[in-house]
Amino acid sequence: MKDRRNFKVLFNPTQDQRLEREPLLAFSFYLSGKNNILLSLSDTIIEQLDEGFSDRKNLNINLIGEASSSFWFWSLGAYEVVRTISQAKDCFSTTFIDKINTLKKQLSIVRMPSAKMEEQGRKKPVNSNRSPDDWKINSKDLLVGSPDNPISARYLIELYDQTLCSLTPTDVIKRHEESY
Repeated sequence: MKDRRNFKVLFNPTQDQRLEREPLLAFSFYLSGKNNILLSLSDTIIEQLDEGFSDRKNLNINLIGEASSSFWFWSLGAYEVVRTISQAKDCFSTTFIDKINTLKKQLSIVRMPSAKMEEQGRKKPVNSNRSPDDWKINSKDLLVGSPDNPISARYLIELYDQTLCSLTPTDVIKRHEESY
């Protein structure tokens, strides 16, 4: 996940070089920064899961717990970044918006039970006497969201990463302010 884009480090990049590296800047400087924080947090969560589950006989529950807590924040932030992009659909290519809408559906499966403690799309509570997630030790993963419909944390992180990193400068048509 660390090699998101193969760019050499530039000390004084031109505007075009910045946009090539971070196309979301053309939409919103603010949102691009939040996306970068989420991508960095993604790396941290994956590292914590890898290390926490590395010894199957002696799991590092502190690292797994930190990954779980961080993932809760990550899922809320990721949903909000994706929701903002989705609402400003006229600012992006239809190809990119299709990818964003797919990602948004997957993130909402986790967001509703985690943030609102409700089943997605229903006014039905999720059991509040539950673990925040299940552990899938063999794949060093967390199963998150509703206990009745869990989803892989690694899958969501990878889908977010792939989707946001697929954005190109030509996918950004207008700035955020122009969406109103």
